[in-house]
Amino acid sequence: MKLAHINLVARDAEALAAFYVDVLRCEHLREPRALSGERVSRGNGIANSQIYSIWLKFPELDRPFLEIHEHKVTYDRDQPRVNESGFAHLSFQLKDISGILSQIIQADGAQIGEITDLGTEEKPLLIAYARDPEGNILELEQT
Repeated sequence: MKLAHINLVARDAEALAAFYVDVLRCEHLREPRALSGERVSRGNGIANSQIYSIWLKFPELDRPFLEIHEHKVTYDRDQPRVNESGFAHLSFQLKDISGILSQIIQADGAQIGEITDLGTEEKPLLIAYARDPEGNILELEQT
């Protein structure tokens, strides 16, 4: 068994996909698609399901990919917290944590907490938490 993809449900799939492409360097894996009909509804258990689906490839990684869905009917929830049970965050390893944090903020995301070194003097490990424009939590790691 292997992890195939990670799904985020978005209020605006195009805008959220643009954030992941522009800031975190993801690439489109295929053309966006509209998903609907009886088979889709039977599969996800939502009557009259209508979904706009975008697939993005993470940098330097073919699988798992990021699947962004915009449903015709979506229910909002509070912004997730770092210590909330369930799905917590997407983690990215990168070379310039400060630069990416600045780009996240400029792209209507937000920083959570401070950049912190969890490594050692010999082997630093900088981490920071942030939110994408829809509030999903991101962990950034710079080694």
